[in-house]
Amino acid sequence: MNAKTIIMSAALTITALTTKSQGMENNPNANTSLAPVEKPVLTKEWDKVFPQSDKVEHSKVTFVNRYGITLVADMYRPKNAAVASTASSRPVKKLPALAISGPFGAVKEQSSGLYAQQLAERGFLTIAFDPSFTGESGGMPRRVASPDINVEDFSAAVDYLMNHDDVDPGKIGIIGICGWGGIAIEAAINDPRIKATVASTMYDMTRVNANGYFDSENTADQRNAKRAAMATQRTIDYKNGSYQRAGGVIDPLPEDAPQFVKDYFDYYKTPRGYHVRSGNSNDGWNTTSNLPFINFKFFEYADELANAVLIVHGDKAHSYYFGKDTFALLKGDNKQMLTVNGASHCDLYDRLDIIPMDEIAAFLAEHLDK
Repeated sequence: MNAKTIIMSAALTITALTTKSQGMENNPNANTSLAPVEKPVLTKEWDKVFPQSDKVEHSKVTFVNRYGITLVADMYRPKNAAVASTASSRPVKKLPALAISGPFGAVKEQSSGLYAQQLAERGFLTIAFDPSFTGESGGMPRRVASPDINVEDFSAAVDYLMNHDDVDPGKIGIIGICGWGGIAIEAAINDPRIKATVASTMYDMTRVNANGYFDSENTADQRNAKRAAMATQRTIDYKNGSYQRAGGVIDPLPEDAPQFVKDYFDYYKTPRGYHVRSGNSNDGWNTTSNLPFINFKFFEYADELANAVLIVHGDKAHSYYFGKDTFALLKGDNKQMLTVNGASHCDLYDRLDIIPMDEIAAFLAEHLDK
């Protein structure tokens, strides 16, 4: 092939690529449409760790996030909502709505579903969703956590609620439990459609991964050691063709385990909270999931969050410092810290005699009406 032929061939290739690109630009559905919602096989029976309420209607819904992952949620709708007619289930007045997730490593059949059902009894349309890569939601590989994608999951839930016929799009809030409490606040900083946020027994997952518990590993050498260990694991995972799991809640429980570890065991490893799809109940996250949390900081712009936030924490929780320190970053008279005296971290997972559900509902109702 002579030089002239090579030049002509290259020109034809460039023309073809340009034409293809222009064709995609002229067809918006070719590269800008939402990813299709998958049709996952959903569990039909009631498999929650809490009893079903006769005061709400329950159904399952699906929606897609910005990364094309299909999320699965349980919807809880108050039965006492006034409807337009006996022939219609549409409410006379559109409902305030909440998206709920957490704890970190749990599934919607556990704590988030309980919160969702309780708040539906109090007049909200609620969805408790499984995050990307977990539970019944989509995404491969399984059990991956990501500060970016998990924040997006909340906004995707808001996308869904904003477009629901029964929901007042101006009255949407979110609730995050445990590690999802920090994720919820970060989502609210980024997404002003979220009019009110509740973080219950919250963790800052970026802080605990980067600094260790109680900031006991807060040096460059310690962080670099963690990075090196996970980088090594990435090489091993790629070679093996599978991802190592970090392990869920430790089992069997050592006699000298800290009290908060015993509390986790009492929830995730007993009939109280065990669920077959929960990572915390079983073999945990993929080990390398911790890596991005080390290099990502929540709350850098916390003082810019204009909408309402309620942080609920027990004063006996090992995680109490996360709630107090995060609250100190927030500005405005629509931010509240509610301390539950005598409550441990896991008490706020499912102890309805301790969780201040009425106060949570009142806060949300007040600030979603503004």
